[in-house]
Amino acid sequence: MIRHRFYLSTLLASFCLLAAGTASAESYKGLLKKGYAVGTMSQGKSGSLGWVLSGKDGKWFCKGKFSLAVVDSKTLVSVLASGKMIKVDRAVFEDSIGGPDPSLPNLADLKAGRVEPRHVGSCTPLRG
Repeated sequence: MIRHRFYLSTLLASFCLLAAGTASAESYKGLLKKGYAVGTMSQGKSGSLGWVLSGKDGKWFCKGKFSLAVVDSKTLVSVLASGKMIKVDRAVFEDSIGGPDPSLPNLADLKAGRVEPRHVGSCTPLRG
């Protein structure tokens, strides 16, 4: 009985290692270097915002990695994990942090797919 448990646990551990090895991920920078084109911002199945990158080897979804974006001189949006955007008064926000934050992305650029690598999180292949 003990031998069977040992073999079963060894088999299960081997399967888990093989399954983990088949998972694939790619970096946004790596996909750009391979010539992938960035699409407009969209929502993934989980609701998170991101971009579909298309290339000769398929499509990838890269999640957004930003929580605030500039709409205009008076408005920011706070982006929730669900993809919902909430308007924020820019003057109030900047007063609370001690001045403007030049690292915030422009929402129009994000929507158009003009996105910097620092605002992009993990990328996973799209199936189907």
